[in-house]
Amino acid sequence: MSFLFLSKLLPLFIYPLGFSCILLLVALWFCFKRSRWTFIPVLLAFIVLMTASNVQFSNSLVTSLERQYLPQEKTPQADAIVVLGGATRNDESPRIMPDMSERGDRLLYGVKLYKDGAAPYILLTGGRIEWYGGESSEAESMATIMEIMGVPRDAMLLESRSLTTYENALYSKEILDRRNLKKILLVTSAAHMPRSMAIFKKQGIDAIPAPADFLVSDRNLIESKTSAQSRIISLFPNPESLDRTTQILKEYIGTFIYRLKGWL
Repeated sequence: MSFLFLSKLLPLFIYPLGFSCILLLVALWFCFKRSRWTFIPVLLAFIVLMTASNVQFSNSLVTSLERQYLPQEKTPQADAIVVLGGATRNDESPRIMPDMSERGDRLLYGVKLYKDGAAPYILLTGGRIEWYGGESSEAESMATIMEIMGVPRDAMLLESRSLTTYENALYSKEILDRRNLKKILLVTSAAHMPRSMAIFKKQGIDAIPAPADFLVSDRNLIESKTSAQSRIISLFPNPESLDRTTQILKEYIGTFIYRLKGWL
């Protein structure tokens, strides 16, 4: 099995939902064996889900990554803007064109930086995993959307081979070196930025962080404590918080694996 497949598969058993399902399967086995310990995996699954879907726990986990790199008040100048993939859905039926995904803010911010004159080129990096379906690459989908937003095609450089963040940096460097582009503005989701910056620096790329797609605002950090009603609501499981917790765990797991591989 390929590293890519395993990197997508194995974390599913570590994420809160998958881990809780494993615990419940263990509970079913205990139940079948008429064991008196059946309640333990059930209780653990309950604790995992309640913790991972708690608003305050999720927000704290998110900010542990997102606050490492914040937007700069004055946008620095660079030779190119590099926008990492993961921001689009391909143009399969019934879609008539590529859609922006939940991380589509990466595209919006990349366009804004270009129109603000931060750099003369935008490098769009990202392929498309075959077994996920789709013919066009992530880079091509992003280019289609950016062109609709008014970015000229001759200002866009496409890197369509990469399937991981490591490959984003590896193949982007080839294009940057070929065109003698030294300094870049790196655009990706704020939670993804710490790992991305470490990878790009490891490749010897002079990268300036330009984070987008912040999951938690300053207001989000205090709104669950502003009234008795909000405190009560924050005690209940929240599916959005569960999703955020999962996203951040993905980043920490990715960082751990990349360090083992020597990519950071």
